[in-house]
Amino acid sequence: MKFEHRPATATVKVTWGGLFDGPLDRVVTAEQMRAIEGQLFEAGMPVAALMEKVAGRIATWVIQHFPLRRYPHVAAIAGPGHNGGDALVVARELAAQGYGVQVYSPISRLKPLTADHLRYLDYLGIPVAESGAAIAPCDLLIDGLFGFGLERPIEGAIAEVVAAINGLDCPIVSIDLPSGLHTDTGAVLGTAVKATHTLCLGLWKRAFCQDGALAYLGQSHLIDFDIPSATVAAELKALPPVRRATLTTVRAKLPLPRPPATHKYRVGHLLLVAGSRPYAGAALLTALGARASGVGMLTLAVPESLRLMVVAQIPEALVVGCPETDSGAIARLPGDMDLSRYDAIACGPGLSRQAMPAVQAVLDSGAPLLLDADGLNLLSELGSLDTLSNRAAPTVLTPHQGEFKRLFPEILASSDDVGSAALTAAHQSDAVVLLKGACTAIAHPSGELWYVPESTPALARGGSGDLLTGLVGGLLAQTESDTAGDPLELARDAALVGAWWHGQAACAAARDRTVLGVDGTQLAQYLNSVLAQVLA
Repeated sequence: MKFEHRPATATVKVTWGGLFDGPLDRVVTAEQMRAIEGQLFEAGMPVAALMEKVAGRIATWVIQHFPLRRYPHVAAIAGPGHNGGDALVVARELAAQGYGVQVYSPISRLKPLTADHLRYLDYLGIPVAESGAAIAPCDLLIDGLFGFGLERPIEGAIAEVVAAINGLDCPIVSIDLPSGLHTDTGAVLGTAVKATHTLCLGLWKRAFCQDGALAYLGQSHLIDFDIPSATVAAELKALPPVRRATLTTVRAKLPLPRPPATHKYRVGHLLLVAGSRPYAGAALLTALGARASGVGMLTLAVPESLRLMVVAQIPEALVVGCPETDSGAIARLPGDMDLSRYDAIACGPGLSRQAMPAVQAVLDSGAPLLLDADGLNLLSELGSLDTLSNRAAPTVLTPHQGEFKRLFPEILASSDDVGSAALTAAHQSDAVVLLKGACTAIAHPSGELWYVPESTPALARGGSGDLLTGLVGGLLAQTESDTAGDPLELARDAALVGAWWHGQAACAAARDRTVLGVDGTQLAQYLNSVLAQVLA
């Protein structure tokens, strides 16, 4: 029987300001998590008490999501360390609630506290199978072999245990991390458990934001065990923040509420420079993303041969026909076009490589600028990022990995983490870098990093990136110069909100239509309905 989790609808209040989830949106390395736990223990928190607290919350989560009537038989795999101790306490609590529990302890040398819990389970009469025992069929398995901090590959007999776990036909709940994943890179250390759900303990680990780990994590959930904010701050305050986008943070950065008395020119005017005769649809999809953003005014600059078609499809937009090349690309922007009148410019989708004069014009403008697709490819052909460093207004770059490699050819080759790659690129370019992927990374030149890990393979379709360009561009146009924070931080907020919003819409569309049924036009229709659910 397969488990399907449907989160409860949240009631939220829309506010302005720098509201964060406290420490719950922070992303940490294994070293940082060890230091934070070390502070708790030094301050007087007994290790055994913390284990009881954490495991109790895990058990409560399991009971809520896997009720006894449907999942009566549970297996728990306990490793040698405190992750194994957590699994043993969970097993004890589930047995107390009436579950039939079978414990497996495949490693003989245990930490003292874990050994104590194993001995107590034996006293309670809970069956314990040790090294070499086969895992009996069960309705649910708790993976407590290894938690965060694993460095060595899983080999030999323990690799066989992992293979047996992965061969079971039941849900698998991993404690903290699926056993076998590297905490920071998400890399598989020899072999790894493929979890149905992973319960990350205390703070998000870096592995939860890595594309390579997604096939092993299943659905990810944070189990908060009340780490004091001051403890987290004491360890992390000297470092640029690394955060994971959450509903709370994104909701606080939406351009809402609007003043009761406003008009279209007060809520942003966006210029889209997009499209060519071979890629006419890119201009339309980018405009649909901008439309969903709520931007007050939208102007599209397209080749003259596309102008009437765009007017017919996007009637609320101002459409400027541009001189075009023989192949249907924008040859240049009209000479009388005043770029200073726009609150933001988004440039690139469907332009083709023949639109360099248009890209150079927007680079020379004083408006906040988003570059995507051929805007990025043409920027790479300039051979220097000095143009970005010299811009007075903020720039946002939104590459996928292919465009990123063309623009920053040395970075990805030397990094196993898209977040680190995005940070290096942001520092080199003095721009906000949104590196698209299954886990999207958004980096600020100051060293601040955000991850947006909620995504879906439904986005692996042509046109989904064009929608994101329009959505982020529209949000960028709605940032006001007198809003608290510097312009580059506001540009980061637009990228963060847009990436999260786009991913949530894609997930909702995939639930309704499967990952095969979400094209660009369908995805555009979900953008505002998802936001309405968030604000309901």
